[in-house]
Amino acid sequence: MTNDLKIRDKYIYTYIHHIDEYDLCRMEMRSFFGKDSDSNYLISDVKVDPSRSPFIEERLEILYEENDLDVLKDRLKHFNVGENTYKVISLNKMVINTTNKINHAERRKIEREIGLSINGEPDLDNPEIILGIITLDGRWYFGNYTKSEPIWLKHKQKPHNYSTALSTRVARAITNIAVPHIENVRAIDPCCGIGTVIIEGLSMGIDIEGRDINYHVCQGSRSNITYFGLEGKITLGPISEVTEHYDVAIVDLPYNLFTHASREEQSEILKHARRISDKIIIATIDTIDDLIEEAGFEIVDRCIAKKQSFLRQIILCK
Repeated sequence: MTNDLKIRDKYIYTYIHHIDEYDLCRMEMRSFFGKDSDSNYLISDVKVDPSRSPFIEERLEILYEENDLDVLKDRLKHFNVGENTYKVISLNKMVINTTNKINHAERRKIEREIGLSINGEPDLDNPEIILGIITLDGRWYFGNYTKSEPIWLKHKQKPHNYSTALSTRVARAITNIAVPHIENVRAIDPCCGIGTVIIEGLSMGIDIEGRDINYHVCQGSRSNITYFGLEGKITLGPISEVTEHYDVAIVDLPYNLFTHASREEQSEILKHARRISDKIIIATIDTIDDLIEEAGFEIVDRCIAKKQSFLRQIILCK
């Protein structure tokens, strides 16, 4: 595929999430891109696999952009997909910020017109390349299209679960906040429970391992990991026994019937997390800012994650 007029790398990400997930979605945005957006799309020069996020719907790698659709179609005469077959998809199937949804018939018309402007062989059923077209706030963008795959959704069906565990969506977002870029990063979940965070991390290729003080919970975590065809290390024992160092720790502070931690125990967990890691992300139902400060961490970002009437604080510290 050739493109002699390609602009610098730039990507459009569209988002879909429940109103209760607004804050968590924005915190994940800030972790991935260094900024967030009040609207349901974001433009960045940072490339992120959209399937990593439970909130990203689609990604468009911008190849051309113009204020006028006819001018864009004329420019696409220079675009050649080579021997690859292709199809064009319009992303304007929903309201995006101030841009109204384009109805089905009009989207199909735009897709046909754009497709006919391209040098190559279209294939609407089994294309080798999918291209996208979107208009935002009066400007048109065209480029390579990637649809997000809801991998986290499959992980809801793990054989071992309990009601107060993090949802797979929240666990995936927290893992992304902790490890936005996976190269040369080692992570640990020292209170891993049934492995919800571990599963999300392993499925994204993150070097992450888990621990828990409850034998049966560790067994359940190992079984869950194996169920999804993943390989990961789960160790029985408290965080106090960890001797290795990690780039980041993900700590969902224990509060359920299996492994409840007192305030003193929470303090010890945080102090050991400071000892073994450079960065930590905490999920807690309690206000523990004083314990975080005592452990030697500085809070750099935070939000509230909701699960119906159940609230957790998500706190990123360094």
